[in-house]
Amino acid sequence: MNKRIFFITASFLFLLFSTGLTAQKIPPPKPYGALPNQDQLNWQENNIYAFVHFGLNTFTNKEWGYGDEDPSLFDPKDFDADQIVRSIKQGGFKGIILTCKHHDGFCLWPTKTTEHNITKSPFRNGKGDLVKEVEQACRKYGMKFGVYVSPWDRNSAKYGTQAYVKMYRAQIAELLTNYGPVFEVWHDGANGGDGYYGGARETRNIDRTTYYNWPSIWALEKKIQPHALIFGDIGADLRWVGDEQGYAGDPCWQTFTPVSRIPGKQPSNGTINSKFSINGTRDGKYWMPAEVDFSIRPGWFWHKDQNDNVRSATDLWNHYFLSVGRGASMLLNIPPDTDGKIFSTDSINLKEFGDILRQTFSHNLAKGAKIMASNVRGNDQKHYGTKFLLDDNQFSYWATDDDIHTPQLIITLPEARTFDIIRLKENTKLGQRIDSLAIDIWGNNQWQYLAGASSIGSNRLIRLDKKITAKKLRLRIVKSPVNIALSDFALFAQPALNEETRTNSTKSIDKSNWQVLHINNAGALIDNNTKTFWQSNSTKFPQEIIVDMGKDKTINAFTYLPRQDGSSAGNIDQYELYVSRDKQHWQKVAGGEFGNIQSNPILQNIPLDNPVKARYFSLKILHTIDGNKPNIAELSAR
Repeated sequence: MNKRIFFITASFLFLLFSTGLTAQKIPPPKPYGALPNQDQLNWQENNIYAFVHFGLNTFTNKEWGYGDEDPSLFDPKDFDADQIVRSIKQGGFKGIILTCKHHDGFCLWPTKTTEHNITKSPFRNGKGDLVKEVEQACRKYGMKFGVYVSPWDRNSAKYGTQAYVKMYRAQIAELLTNYGPVFEVWHDGANGGDGYYGGARETRNIDRTTYYNWPSIWALEKKIQPHALIFGDIGADLRWVGDEQGYAGDPCWQTFTPVSRIPGKQPSNGTINSKFSINGTRDGKYWMPAEVDFSIRPGWFWHKDQNDNVRSATDLWNHYFLSVGRGASMLLNIPPDTDGKIFSTDSINLKEFGDILRQTFSHNLAKGAKIMASNVRGNDQKHYGTKFLLDDNQFSYWATDDDIHTPQLIITLPEARTFDIIRLKENTKLGQRIDSLAIDIWGNNQWQYLAGASSIGSNRLIRLDKKITAKKLRLRIVKSPVNIALSDFALFAQPALNEETRTNSTKSIDKSNWQVLHINNAGALIDNNTKTFWQSNSTKFPQEIIVDMGKDKTINAFTYLPRQDGSSAGNIDQYELYVSRDKQHWQKVAGGEFGNIQSNPILQNIPLDNPVKARYFSLKILHTIDGNKPNIAELSAR
């Protein structure tokens, strides 16, 4: 009897022990490289949001105000925060970042830090708070709310002193204290230069590396809003992608090591070498994903003469793949007009874009597939199996053994399905691991290469040139420094796209008989070829370009296009324009600055207050952004 009891007990313990062993979870893969914090992980699911540039520039037809603009000019009589937020939400955007203060220093809330604010405007009879109205509309429609507050202030007499830094910190504190949860704080890299500065009208330069003491500002922001993401050239949480053209590099690593363009200086907002920001840094020091900021219009603020030059839904869709599809966020600027609403064309195009977005990603064509892996970590299908690739959870994942860096997946669909988009995601809690991959399809009794990609991270969209019908696919990890932690494999089919593009309906004046006077080899600036450009041989200013149009023309506007070869050296930022009928008597018709032309070197439109008749015009170049020899890709008139 005792032997029998002993045998049964021993057998039971053996079964219990062995069952426990097989059920025990294999340890997860070790994290690789820099890792995201929880707020950065949350950002991955909210990677499309909007900028709203609105302020005095909307009413002065400028991109960068000088700082001397009268607040009484700010008068959006029909301002409708609900219409703005609804228009943006229909495009599929998850949040809005409002330019609460741009470089002109005008504050859209009743700040206690400066008189240059909305209470001095006619808006709501001087008792309005536009920031509050937009914030409340965001809450009403389930949108996240963020703030842009320019470090540069061309209005303040304090700028350049520590008194201004104290004032700037107080402005940030007001915005982060009085307007509910803020999902992002946006710091511009434009700092220092000429401005009004309380009437001094001078140039004030600062040491961008040390003046603001950014770490202390970040600490203040995190203290008040612990979950707000901080954006800037050097983060702290999100980085500028390095251009304002609407694309991230390929590959676009979510890790980054900032590099200063100033020898011997630490990188800071406004001093980074932006060419490294486009792609990020493989194995970079910080987890700092890219944010791709660009505008639905040529300019950042609304300009009436750009109403016929709004990005189409198809154009926005293309840029979605160049930003979100490469693991960055898409921050699209959508500026309200002088009435205080989103212009009708912009709103219509946003709705069309949102419809494409929703229609495309509503149905994952990989659902129901059987996925076989060449390796599963510890053969532990329960915790690391391929089923997690189809469960819509970015943090459950298929993983491989430590020494398996280039595994394969065979994906067999329930039937042949037609698709043209492939989506992949990694479990970024464990870092960005995969360097490159390839996708094959089975056809004619053999594997055929379909597409490839470099880097995955939190999101990688591969858009094919045409729709493909297949039942069986193969994913090959081509290169990875460590084992795999892949969380998503999905297939989608985009709808038929409308290829319509909208361009400015005002035609340029024919330049076939134009001549540039007194300058040799200057034909490139009027040759209708945007790939060529003229560059002066001098750095002395002012410089003058005189053009003979051959006969009298009626002119409504001039345009200047800076060089388009990727360099901004010598881009003109300050100018004056004169016209003449006889080359003896000259009339000044325009003057000012091209704001933001370093980061956004697009066609600069110079509208005239009234049409003029002239045969000759003179562009007087007063300054370039860097003091280099000025360049011109094209001068035109309309």
